[in-house]
Amino acid sequence: MRKFFELNLLPEEIINEDTLRIIVSKRVGIKLNTIKQATIIKKSIDARKDPITYRVKLALDIIENGNSDDLPERKQEIHYNDVSNGERVIVIGAGPCGLFASLKLIALGFKPIILERGKKIEERKKDIASIFKDKTIDEESNFSFGEGGAGTFSDGKLYTRSNKRGSIEEVLDIFINHGADKEIKVDAHPHIGTDKLSTIIKNIRKTIISSNGEYHFNTKVVDLIVRNNRIKGVITQNGDRIEANYVVLATGHSARDIFYLFNSKKWLIEKKPFAMGVRVEHPQEIINKIQYHSKNYSPLLPAASYNLTYTYKNRGVFSFCMCPGGMIIPASTQKGLSLVNGMSNSLRNSPFANSGIVVSILEEDALEYSDYGELALMKLQEDLEKKIYNITSNETSAPIQRLSDFLKNKKSSSFAETSYLCDLVSVNFNNILPKNITNNLIGAFRNFDQKMKGFISPEANIIGLESRTSSPVRILRDNESLEHKQISGLYPCGEGSGYAGGITSSCIDGIRVAQKISETCNKIF
Repeated sequence: MRKFFELNLLPEEIINEDTLRIIVSKRVGIKLNTIKQATIIKKSIDARKDPITYRVKLALDIIENGNSDDLPERKQEIHYNDVSNGERVIVIGAGPCGLFASLKLIALGFKPIILERGKKIEERKKDIASIFKDKTIDEESNFSFGEGGAGTFSDGKLYTRSNKRGSIEEVLDIFINHGADKEIKVDAHPHIGTDKLSTIIKNIRKTIISSNGEYHFNTKVVDLIVRNNRIKGVITQNGDRIEANYVVLATGHSARDIFYLFNSKKWLIEKKPFAMGVRVEHPQEIINKIQYHSKNYSPLLPAASYNLTYTYKNRGVFSFCMCPGGMIIPASTQKGLSLVNGMSNSLRNSPFANSGIVVSILEEDALEYSDYGELALMKLQEDLEKKIYNITSNETSAPIQRLSDFLKNKKSSSFAETSYLCDLVSVNFNNILPKNITNNLIGAFRNFDQKMKGFISPEANIIGLESRTSSPVRILRDNESLEHKQISGLYPCGEGSGYAGGITSSCIDGIRVAQKISETCNKIF
């Protein structure tokens, strides 16, 4: 039989199952030789008291009367069938949304035709290495474009508030079946890490190809074939016409050419508020000591993270994509632009912690761009990235200032040690960011220091512009059918279309769209 318990356990008490079984046996009064297996179902750090513990939900599989036949069966791997003769569905973009839509389409009997503007992950890694070596950006193969999308080179966080829209469990199971650690179903705030994500993305490709789905890399879609308000296919940069009755649009939030295309064709889109700000980097040791309330915390505890918010005059400021044990990376997708992002490996073992600290950008902030209509907020975003580039003179260079100097409104004569591997240019962010951003950042940093004493530190740097938090444009779709409001058979989805905010919610949205395509197809036939 299976029994469930919730306990507070020290980090060293859950280091392996043998130790866990011994400790739990004593704590709950069950004989050790009757506990066949102790499984941690969920765990989260409880740092309210010293010593710091994990709050753990446990399942104990207990043998009764020497009989273990009634113990629950373990979950089987997911299997995908051959879709050689399935209905063709074009999937534009091989990021999390596009890939999970493709996997679900295969499970439902459809044949995905994946069109990715960038390169496969192996080649993409070489182009990313060139960013650091040669200080150049390939506009079609970088930290945002290419197999796996922007999520591949991130912290790989897998938690979301979008559970009402789909099954997080399904997403986690797919990741696990393609190489992710089973711990992602246990941790309260799971992550994968960029080093493991690249392998998982390759395994997903193998699954799709083995089921006779198709991949087409270096294939940029430049137009849609639409007849009588019905999608009929796409046109690529080489002039190739690829036809299908269903198209999944999962291009990511940095594919500005798609927004320009929709705007020029007068296909329905709208401005979408987003957020911009900066990356703040601390030594990880500082964040650990603050969050664990101790100088002598257990070395078995993971690199500490934080989640901070501040509101002033109805405008929010918040931490975004916090990367414990991570690094800051140049994230431009175009020549003449400069911006940054953060990422972490699975072990989160870098000596630095970084996070975007970003300010809500509202429609009222883009009044001077009103001539651009629904692209006004995107143009505001783009112009600020151009402004930063004009200061740094290179897409891979980033502006920098000590956090303490930013609050003193003075340029830094030196910086704290940093993870950023490309060139840095000393600036006073007070003079280059819009006042609605700097004023709110100042208030937020002071508020954050009250919540986390020591957040304002001379060892903390502000680095670069954090501008690609989410899409500044939403491609409008029907709430029920999930099809574009003008073009039937076209399914805008994921972050790029304005319907997700991270890896997990993008995966969930891709799955939902695949299910809707199946429902629509079944109604027709």
